[in-house]
Amino acid sequence: MATRMFSAAFVLILVSVTIALPSDFKLPKLKEGGKHWALLVAGSNGWYNYRHQADICHAYQIIRSHGIPPEQIIVMMYDDIANNEENPNQGEIINQPDGENVYKGVAIDYRGKDVNPTTFLDVLQGNEENVKGIGTGRVIKSQSNDNLFVNFVDHGAPGLIAFPTKFLHAVDLNIALDHMHDNNQYHQLLFYLETCESGSMFSSLLRKDYNILAMTAANSTQSSYACYFDKKLGTFLGDLFSVNWMQNSDQGNLNSETIDEQFHIVRKETNRSHVMEFGDLTMNQLMLSTFLGSEQDNHMVLDAPNPNLDAVPSEDVDITIERNLYNLAKEENNQEEMKERSAKIAAIMMKREKTDNTIKQIVSLVAGDRNFKEQNNMLMGENDLFKHDCYRPMVEYLKDSCVDLDLPSNRYSLKHLRIIVNLCERPYSNDAIMDAIDKVCQPDIMLV
Repeated sequence: MATRMFSAAFVLILVSVTIALPSDFKLPKLKEGGKHWALLVAGSNGWYNYRHQADICHAYQIIRSHGIPPEQIIVMMYDDIANNEENPNQGEIINQPDGENVYKGVAIDYRGKDVNPTTFLDVLQGNEENVKGIGTGRVIKSQSNDNLFVNFVDHGAPGLIAFPTKFLHAVDLNIALDHMHDNNQYHQLLFYLETCESGSMFSSLLRKDYNILAMTAANSTQSSYACYFDKKLGTFLGDLFSVNWMQNSDQGNLNSETIDEQFHIVRKETNRSHVMEFGDLTMNQLMLSTFLGSEQDNHMVLDAPNPNLDAVPSEDVDITIERNLYNLAKEENNQEEMKERSAKIAAIMMKREKTDNTIKQIVSLVAGDRNFKEQNNMLMGENDLFKHDCYRPMVEYLKDSCVDLDLPSNRYSLKHLRIIVNLCERPYSNDAIMDAIDKVCQPDIMLV
């Protein structure tokens, strides 16, 4: 009995309940009766990437609970998690330990292979004709009086977002945003981006006079971080930046908290990477409800554990999962499971070593096999990306030529793309880089 009483008291101390109370004031209407629109995208697939779809489902619940109607929300996600054979809770997705089912009621417009860069850009820009016969065919129809919230969660690398088989390059995203601005397709646009090196999608590219504010999980050279490893599910439930802004939104009053206030809270709590802002920083003074909805949500919200405690870089998610599952099997003395996990860890490490060697060989050929100082600068440097006219075609060429790198789905390979940035920012020609890629990855072709 005493133990039970102690446990109950301990829970009460650690877990607090907050209720979102009605606001003391009403939010001014959007410009001339404009509407809220939202585009929510999880660009990855697979059980290892559970957290991306969990983030987007949670975001959906937030904006629905704050009054944005489903007909003004478009969701893109592979939808291979809720009913995945590895999911012991069929039909459910959670975004925090012992959390609510955030998958419930989510209306998904584009699934599976329809989640790709082309469809995303068409949906974002309202190109309805281009998506006929694809998914629901719905697109963002925001106009000059409307506010648009875009939440994108995926893998990334310098200057790109990585869908499972294709890249969305920073240049293409910003051209689309330019087009939307020039065609008066929004009044104000807020973009929350959760990817590695996410700052590079907007740095030096996003205009400051377009009424667009972008908040990113990391700067141009850092990984984003996964959090909340779940022993039962055997995967991570969320991403650090996304979990922090959504838990803040769950517990706060969106009608009285500004974007700037959320930014500083989330930046402090996301202590593994530098949360950044780009574009029109004057929009910081707008209330969150300007984009996430102004109706008050009065349901009880339980405080969640600190997501920083088990956060790991995105590129280490796969091997961390396998090591955690190995340790769980060891605790249970499950020899067969230990053997299986050990083999997977060895395979991951072997693939990583092969990836490292492939990139080192390419650098050696470009920089000169005896120029060790230059090679080290290329391998270890963190140059900002400016030469997109080199970087974009070189990345695509590397993806198509070095198939063993498993670009764009392999995050460990993706992190090596910063080395392609380094090569492009030096006075090396595209031909020299491509020739090195051919010699390393296509030696048979070179012999013809």
